[in-house]
Parts: sequence; structure tokens; C-alpha cells
Amino acid sequence: MSGSVTRVELEPALVLHTRDYRNTSLLLELISRDHGRVGLVARGVRGRRSPSAGLLQPFQPLAVSWRRRGDLGALQAVESAGRPLVLRHRRLVSGFYANELLMRLLHRDDPQPGVFAIYLQLLEGLAGDQPEASLLRRFERDLLALLGYGLPLQRDVNDQALVPDQAYRYDPAIGAMPVGSPTGRDVVTGRVLIGLAATPIEDWVARQTRDIMRLALRAHIGERPLKSRELYARYTVKGDHDNGASSGQP
Repeated sequence: MSGSVTRVELEPALVLHTRDYRNTSLLLELISRDHGRVGLVARGVRGRRSPSAGLLQPFQPLAVSWRRRGDLGALQAVESAGRPLVLRHRRLVSGFYANELLMRLLHRDDPQPGVFAIYLQLLEGLAGDQPEASLLRRFERDLLALLGYGLPLQRDVNDQALVPDQAYRYDPAIGAMPVGSPTGRDVVTGRVLIGLAATPIEDWVARQTRDIMRLALRAHIGERPLKSRELYARYTVKGDHDNGASSGQP
């Protein structure tokens, strides 16, 4: 890779993270449709006369051109590919939560067109009026599946179809284990698991499966807290008890 030059023209992309670099530049982490997560240096874009400064923001659909030799590429051009997806209040935090998940779970230069599609779908839903918890649960579930970590949600550990009224102890690594008692934090009914496998995910199912998704994600993102957790906590203090992001809230 270090000896060859890659050139990409007007690739659909969104910004996941930015960091100041030197006096007037940025280090960018993007998710692109056909090239996956990409790291770029954007030179001079923090200058007062830069036409790109206002575009290189999260939740703004972009068309990006870059040139790369080695690990980091150099931004060549960027233009808007649509109106910004405006997220407000708690939904803005959920957008940053999704960005953190992608930063933790995606490796650079691993093409993931399916991931790009579900991420864009999530942002469009958060910018609208769809239930936040349902949107997040679907994104978390589908993201794990696309990355090869899909949850067993159709049959139990004995390869039997899930029974709606049966109680199960659910372990994301191995699946649903039938139990006699319906009590316990990790015990849910078959109806809840069947609902988690459905599309769309009903709001009551999304709320009841937050802990399941938290465990499933923790196995892949580790114990280090996400920064969005602190932002979610502010809404909890204010009385907002919506069970949104699985790994974002206390």
C-alpha cells in the first residue's frame, strides 16, 4: 500500500470524528459508502477563507475526493451531497453515540456498504419523528450482524423455535436458554426476542432489550466507556428516562 497511490473521486461519505491538526488543518475520520472508514488530512480547512470548513461536520452528507499513499490520505475536494441531517437534543447525542460505535467497531479500509446504508438510515430516522429507542436498537442489531457478530434470535440453544410465552435466559454469545422462572435481569420472554429480530422493532421491545444489546456490544467495544454516556446522563438527570442507546447510558 505504501508504494501505490489511491485516488477516489466524489465518494459518498459522512464525518465520524475530527481533530485539529497543526494551525489550520484537520484530521478526519469518515465513513464512506464504498471504502469503509477512511482517515484523511484536510489541509488548510480551518482557515477563515476555507470553503470546506462548514461542510466537514458530522451528519452532513458529503461527496469527497482524496488521494492516499499509506495509512492517511489527503483530502482533495469536498462538496455537499444533500441537506444536513439536523439532530436535536437527545437525538443529537444518539447520533454521536452511533459515531463512537463505528469508530470502535470499524477498521480502516474495510469496505462496508451495508454499514454506510444503515448508518444513514439511522440518521434520517433521528432527524425525523421515529421512536429513538427503536431506531437505535435496529442500528445496533444490524451493525453487529453486518460485522459478523449477529445475535441468535430465531431459535434457542437446543435448536428449537422460540416460544412467545416461554421465559429464556439470554446470553448474546450463545443465545436463548429456556428457564422455568420468568424473573431475573437477563431473563426475557420469547416474544421479546422475536420482536428484537423483527423490522421495525416495536418501541416496547426496544426498551426491554437495551441490556441485551449492551452486553452484546460490550464484547466487541470493550469496557472503556463511550464519551456519549456522559451526555446521556445529563438528560437522565433532567428526567428523560427514554431507554435509548445500549452503551451510552448508565
